[in-house]
Amino acid sequence: MDPIVVTLAFLAVVILLLFFGPPLKFMQWASKGVLKVIVGALFIFFANVFGSMFGLHIPINLFTSAIAGFLGIFGVGALVAIHVFIL
Repeated sequence: MDPIVVTLAFLAVVILLLFFGPPLKFMQWASKGVLKVIVGALFIFFANVFGSMFGLHIPINLFTSAIAGFLGIFGVGALVAIHVFIL
């Protein structure tokens, strides 16, 4: 795309947000989801650090981080069980 079109589209979005404000419910929902995915990535990271002694490695990607973030410790346990028993 042309850089001028991209710049104008970005400015239009910024001006619309300045006049009407951001959709607060969506922003709260999205920020909670992003925070849970980040926490899930940290859970998997620590599971990989402590599980490396036993040959355990869970890849950190959006799907596994979302599972671990939304389900918590039980999600990490489910990912470990899938890795041990299925893979």
